[in-house]
Amino acid sequence: MKSKVSVIIGSIFAAYVAFVAVVVLVYEPTPDDMSWEDRQSYNSQKMNELALGQNIVSVKQLLGKADFSEAKAVKETKLQVLFYRTHHEKSDGVTTKEECTPLISPCVRIVVASINLQINRER
Repeated sequence: MKSKVSVIIGSIFAAYVAFVAVVVLVYEPTPDDMSWEDRQSYNSQKMNELALGQNIVSVKQLLGKADFSEAKAVKETKLQVLFYRTHHEKSDGVTTKEECTPLISPCVRIVVASINLQINRER
């Protein structure tokens, strides 16, 4: 009887170890599932792969949900501005637009990606 119990417990433990190994080796977290430090590093690396004119849908698939987004109208062009966190300024527990890189897109194409871009906010 004791040998059956130890075999069952050993089998359950082996199955658990196999499951954990598969999860660790296969699971890739999405940007939305990452900690802010990991996401910030991920965003910085992946922004180097972006190209001007790239479809905004593919950008959202690559980088995940934007930290901030805005819509702007410049003359007759409607722009969407997505802000992705890419650098750390101060430890206050809050992500600000100053810690983000804006990606500007008319309709569905990226036009500008710049950390130093200043956007005039209309009030």
